[in-house]
Amino acid sequence: MDTLTPTNSHADDSAVDKQFKRSKNGAVGALAVAPVAEPTTVVEAKPQRPYERYRLAVQDYVAFHRQGFLIVRGLVPPEDVQELIRHSEDLMYGRVDVPGLEPPPPDASPAELERRYLRIHMLHRVLEVHERFLLHPRVLDVLEALIGPDVMAMQSMFFLKFPGGEGQGYHQDSYYIPTVPDTLCGAWLAVDRADEENGCMWFTPGTQDEPVYPTAGLERQNHGDALGDLPTVAQVSNTDESANTLSRVAAKYPGAEVPAVMEPGDVAFFGGHVLHRSHRNRSAARFRRSFVGHYANARSFTMWGHGNGAAGAAGTNHHHIGTNHHHILARGATNLPYGQPRFGTACAANTPALRGPAANGGAPMMMAAMPDGDIMGAAPMDMARNDPDAHDHDD
Repeated sequence: MDTLTPTNSHADDSAVDKQFKRSKNGAVGALAVAPVAEPTTVVEAKPQRPYERYRLAVQDYVAFHRQGFLIVRGLVPPEDVQELIRHSEDLMYGRVDVPGLEPPPPDASPAELERRYLRIHMLHRVLEVHERFLLHPRVLDVLEALIGPDVMAMQSMFFLKFPGGEGQGYHQDSYYIPTVPDTLCGAWLAVDRADEENGCMWFTPGTQDEPVYPTAGLERQNHGDALGDLPTVAQVSNTDESANTLSRVAAKYPGAEVPAVMEPGDVAFFGGHVLHRSHRNRSAARFRRSFVGHYANARSFTMWGHGNGAAGAAGTNHHHIGTNHHHILARGATNLPYGQPRFGTACAANTPALRGPAANGGAPMMMAAMPDGDIMGAAPMDMARNDPDAHDHDD
């Protein structure tokens, strides 16, 4: 989760805190749009542009698991990338209305406008374009192969990493977004060319086989007490390697770290355990913009989302039931609750054809309102998927 410290030259911390939730990690900060009311019924799917289905090669599937990440070149078409470029400029210069985000002051210089934000979380909950890119069919095609066929869309992040913008030190995304089973996967779409000069991502192949290292107080977050010698780490995401003790894990893989040099439209997919980081944007005039989504298998349980723009508008505490009902069923089916796309982007939550054979063949199990108005839903499982008699096999 390529986390960056947001800046706002025209608002003090107290004003920002009123508009946004902040990350619990003390090493870095993050802006997230404030909680919003969510749909309580199925949102009708809107017609969308057709995309040619992307089918992942076996060698790419193997590479993802062998190295912890995979870059799919040219996955998102150039015209889509151009739309994000235009949107980023509208966002920077205050030409788009973002609920909860104050417009820039009229006397702000272009340089001040461009440096207002490094990253904003969860804009898919308030802006249609972000929901559409979080549920981009070509990205979901790859996720369906890597972690599916059932896919849950959980988080969106939009980066506007301006020249001089800070990076983020070693971290593992499953530390921030735990799921059970642990199936988290990020999808990092390059909007600009990303290279070593303007602060591209760096991955350490091999570390995808490492456990998720906890900080003090979160020792049982991912692995319970099953690992008897699992040490805690400190200052996760800090760019100072002497402070960020995940650097000791990275040191077990000397020479393995590689830069993810990417062109606009390339998408990097990476698992929740692999160590990754980014460095400062050292370029004089180049941005390093990117759109990032985080996903998990839709049959994974999660309690992530409290205080990160995923909670219900009423602020109800759902720790006892999890937060799956806040996250969108993007592909396939699930026995767990799921949420709806607010703006009607076509996905499994609102399109029976994307929920698999079981949903198409019988009476669909649709959405039901919980007593507090939040969404509870379940799509039927294709039982034949787990029926050995439905497959050719030899004993």
